[in-house]
Amino acid sequence: MLFLEFLTAIMLGISFGIITGLIPGIHVNLISIILLGLSSYLLGFVSAITVCIFIVAMAITHTFLDALPSIFLGSPDPGTALSVLPGHALLLRGMGYEAVRLTVIGSFLSLLVTLLCIPFLIPVVPKIYGFIQPYIGYILIAVVVYVILTGKTKEKIFYSSFVFILSGILGQIVFGIPNIKQPLFPMLSGMFGVSILLISLSNKVDIPKQRVTEMIKVSKLNKIKAIGAAVFSGSLTALFPGLGAAQAAIIAMAIVGKIGTYSFLILIGGINTVNFLFSLVTLYTLNKARNGAVVAVLEIVKSISLSELLVLLCAALIAGCVAAFLALRIGRVFSRLVTKVKYSYLCISIIALITILVFYFSSWIGLLVLFVSTAIGLIPSLVGVKKSLAMGCLLLPVILFFVL
Repeated sequence: MLFLEFLTAIMLGISFGIITGLIPGIHVNLISIILLGLSSYLLGFVSAITVCIFIVAMAITHTFLDALPSIFLGSPDPGTALSVLPGHALLLRGMGYEAVRLTVIGSFLSLLVTLLCIPFLIPVVPKIYGFIQPYIGYILIAVVVYVILTGKTKEKIFYSSFVFILSGILGQIVFGIPNIKQPLFPMLSGMFGVSILLISLSNKVDIPKQRVTEMIKVSKLNKIKAIGAAVFSGSLTALFPGLGAAQAAIIAMAIVGKIGTYSFLILIGGINTVNFLFSLVTLYTLNKARNGAVVAVLEIVKSISLSELLVLLCAALIAGCVAAFLALRIGRVFSRLVTKVKYSYLCISIIALITILVFYFSSWIGLLVLFVSTAIGLIPSLVGVKKSLAMGCLLLPVILFFVL
């Protein structure tokens, strides 16, 4: 009976994970907070661990599917913002499904590797946390300097610094605005979504027929590099407050260097999955929550035992296996549908949808943030520097948090 209850929770969690993964603006954290508010009612019918299984299955499924709107619609989730760039490029080459497939490979392999590593990491997590914490801000500074200096020429370095600082100032202002709901949504949607769609509109590009194949091959060495970097940097986000998947991606890029577009998508796909999975370990070892979904778990159960951790990790594995299959199937459907609509109309419709959602969640102040972040997001393309530098909107506030 208990097994059936757990299995039902996993299936329901997967169903909600599909919704949060595919619909921009509907995030796992939002559903988790609503669920937390209903927990006193739900606990009259099911156990606390069952509710937590639902949250874990939903969050893991979300990490497999959230790349689809980033790649096909140019509407990023906070953790997939950097995947918009190479993913959208592959979409315009008729390889949108292949881009999704690479992120799924990254998510699934990272899930397996992290699960294998967890027994060895549990005893050392508190020691690692205590050792690295004083230096995390300086590590991020070193990473940012490294990324900026890859511009090589003085002009590129200047513009790279300008984009990073400008976006960082915006991030600092946005996070300081009182009572703004979901500040990341308008900021990252403008920076990495609307700006790319506007450039596509100005260039009058058309989406070619999408091929649903598995022709892209990534060398074993690059796969190992991508998965290794995803597991390492994704685990950092679960350890330290303020670090998110976007910051982890910047750290990972500095670690592995140039690994190519295909391996980069594997890397991005893996980070989000590792981030959530490892946050369950920090919940068990440090009794600390590092994201909204795990905060809900902590509030419901207060602490978890080793046996409960194992149950949650099993739920994550089952959800990951199902989500990998679903992401590929839905990716095929998206590939067929995306070419049936004129690309310019699609871009305008997505921009309109993002604008409506931003206004719904964040009102007029959200629209202002969307407008300013879109303007800043256009700068890298106009001056020819890396768009990832616009991640300064998240990195600079985090650096200041740790250093000051």
